[in-house]
Amino acid sequence: MENEVTIRIGGESGEGTISGGDILALASARWGYHVFTFRTFPAEILGGPCMFQVRISDRPVKSMGDYADVLVCLNKEAYDRNIQDLRRGGVLVYDPGDFTPESDDFITYAVPFNELARKEVQLFQTKNMVMLGAIAGLFGPPLEALLQVVESRLSKSRKANPILMEKNRLALDVAYRYVREKIEKRDPYQLGPVEKADRVVLNGNQAVVAGALAAGCGFFAGYPITPASDIMEALAKELPQVGGTFLQAEDEMAALAAVLGASFGGVRAMTATSGPGFSLMTELIGLASMAELPVVIVDAQRAGPSTGMPTKMEQADLSFALYAGHGDTPRMIVAPANVADCYTLMGLAFNMADRYQMPVLFLTDQSLTARVESVERSVFRPFTIEGRLEYGKANSNGANGASGNGKHEAATLATSFARYAYTASGISPMTVPGPGALPYSATGLEHNEHGHPDYEPEDHTAMMLKRFRKLETAAQELPQPEPYGDQPAEIGLIGWGSTEGAIQEAVDRARARGYKVASLHLRILSPLPDRAIRSFISSVKTVIVPECNYSGQLANLLGARYGLQPIRVNKFGGIPFTAGEILRAIEEVC
Repeated sequence: MENEVTIRIGGESGEGTISGGDILALASARWGYHVFTFRTFPAEILGGPCMFQVRISDRPVKSMGDYADVLVCLNKEAYDRNIQDLRRGGVLVYDPGDFTPESDDFITYAVPFNELARKEVQLFQTKNMVMLGAIAGLFGPPLEALLQVVESRLSKSRKANPILMEKNRLALDVAYRYVREKIEKRDPYQLGPVEKADRVVLNGNQAVVAGALAAGCGFFAGYPITPASDIMEALAKELPQVGGTFLQAEDEMAALAAVLGASFGGVRAMTATSGPGFSLMTELIGLASMAELPVVIVDAQRAGPSTGMPTKMEQADLSFALYAGHGDTPRMIVAPANVADCYTLMGLAFNMADRYQMPVLFLTDQSLTARVESVERSVFRPFTIEGRLEYGKANSNGANGASGNGKHEAATLATSFARYAYTASGISPMTVPGPGALPYSATGLEHNEHGHPDYEPEDHTAMMLKRFRKLETAAQELPQPEPYGDQPAEIGLIGWGSTEGAIQEAVDRARARGYKVASLHLRILSPLPDRAIRSFISSVKTVIVPECNYSGQLANLLGARYGLQPIRVNKFGGIPFTAGEILRAIEEVC
């Protein structure tokens, strides 16, 4: 019996497909298993087909899996849409009252979901609980694990009542007994007992919220947009409880404007949006860069352009994040690779914003926002909060040192407050408005060291050099990524964002087949980690760049910066890479 299984549930909005999948994943994780999920659902309120896939294993899981081992279909449309992704010899669980499978390439188990919910439980809305009871009876986890999750969820719900809980309990039990008594198990998939582990089960958006709170975020302003709305909704609840402030603005422009105001006031501040909202923020990103105000902006990428596909994923905002804005606008970009990164890199993002006094763009994507993973509790350590460089405090990197263009002296700081003083690092001292504080103007106009408008060519040149010098400083100070796999290797893969797990799993499989392969994953894309990238490129014969966009945006960036002509592997249908797809690209090169 295999102690790993990938289960896909297909159904319709309103059948509890997604909520049922969430319960299955959470129960499996609480039981002690590693989990990794993926889901798709319609963007329209009127509903449509849904899919939830969870990979469950007693070993760490890096990707959602190439195929489903088990496909549970709640209706005929779910069968038609998903049967091609069930591995040959896999298990199909279906309702015989709804349809009859057209192929005998699979092990089939007929479970009358509708009949059991209507006749045995006498509440059709428990159909997804019937489904979960059948899954538990056939493959695991134990019924008690599912019951604990259901009870926990209902106790927190406004719909909680003893009768509903009893109906859910009955639905689970009825289906569990049905498959145990009526079905002869003929497949190898069975999740047995495992050692309990100290893990936290959460999705990417929840990890972003936890990271923001741990990083000391004191202000959030936003406007609802899929798939970032969960961040806003969670912080609306949590921020006031820790003394912070939440604002739902009238649009994305107002949201970022409010965040910049809070940042000017000395508060760690952030917003969260997706591609269409990010577009509206462009002018204010320029203001943050010009006024040198720290701010964190989460862009939960979705498939586009325009409104695009709100509930599907892409990595197609990288070029926009790098270059959006009129004029040359320095900004920093961080891209988490997994749910744990969504927590840890939020701490880094806030520290980067404060230290380098510029906007930090935090690029997640739809698959990562909703992806549920079991993360070791040790990941959720408190952050070391590195504040802004305050006026009057000496700094070894030259923040209170000599000017960058030779026209100004450090002594200027002693007689008047030069908010935008030229420094060796590009980082200038700040103050926070309030009684006794030295005032300064934070303007979008080009200015001199004191913040006064200044349109002289030589001063504009010096100030541009100063602002971009912060990126050069950051490139020397920020951590460099480490290669994964063979050293030396013949084939190298460079990726970014949520593709890391699929890339690393492909590397593992390729190495098991005798290929010399390694990968380098970029979590900071501005400034680029030059030393690590140049070293990696020079150490391999061929570079492959897999990314979920049409134009190959990371490949374009690497080509422009390093003259690299990589093999591009692009996927842009709204669904993440599987490890098998990347492995095929490696084998084609070999």
